[in-house]
Amino acid sequence: MSEKDIRLAEMLLWVLGPAGLIRLAEKRGGTRLYVPSGEGSSLAREIGSEAARLLADRYAGFYIRVPLARELRARHYRAAGASNAEIARRLGMSESGIDRLFNAMPSKPVKGSRDPRQSDLFSN
Repeated sequence: MSEKDIRLAEMLLWVLGPAGLIRLAEKRGGTRLYVPSGEGSSLAREIGSEAARLLADRYAGFYIRVPLARELRARHYRAAGASNAEIARRLGMSESGIDRLFNAMPSKPVKGSRDPRQSDLFSN
């Protein structure tokens, strides 16, 4: 991934938040996307009107290269309890590719783990 692509992915994460970037990557990851300025776009139907508005506020009228956001998505799916096989299918990778992806992460997520920034509503 080029430095420019990394900066765009970081900016999209900042603009959309993790959930918004995951939805965008699931629908349009790996493609070049024209960001419309209108409300009733197909993009709004795909990623939600609020996420589409936030994206349009920053990039309306421009093309962006939507990142695959594989690491973010893999962490999200693992936190939701998905197996490596399920994650591999969702990311279009092999199970061994998922193993390599997790092993390359500084803090490997454990199956069923959650994002440490989220509070646990049911703990005493």
